[in-house]
Amino acid sequence: MKGTKIASVAHKKLDTETMKKRKAEADLKKKEKAIKTAGAPKRPPTAFFIFMADFRKSYKENFPDNKSVAVVGKAGGEKWKAMSESEKAPYVGKAAKLKAEYEKSKEEHNNKTVTGEAAKSEDSEVQDDAEQQASS
Repeated sequence: MKGTKIASVAHKKLDTETMKKRKAEADLKKKEKAIKTAGAPKRPPTAFFIFMADFRKSYKENFPDNKSVAVVGKAGGEKWKAMSESEKAPYVGKAAKLKAEYEKSKEEHNNKTVTGEAAKSEDSEVQDDAEQQASS
């Protein structure tokens, strides 16, 4: 009976160790994904968020005493759901335009970073060659 308890304790210890390793690996992957380049363009808002910016202004005018963000968000969501596609069209159009601008600026940024990295790697290769020649 004691032997089975010892085996189960060792099994639990093994499980916690493997779980810690898996968690550490997952955290490392998250950190790798989270790395962003400096100066990258910010993603554009969706049609709903463009609508909410306008809705907040009108809601604040109609209900100046309301201080709750949740109430405004809930009311905006309900209104958005009740709107027809034709009523949403101006917001969808603005969002599409902003997304096109974002894609263009993102591509420009990526081209700059790629050419910048290529130039840096070429500079480092030239420096490495110069160091090798100086040492020989």
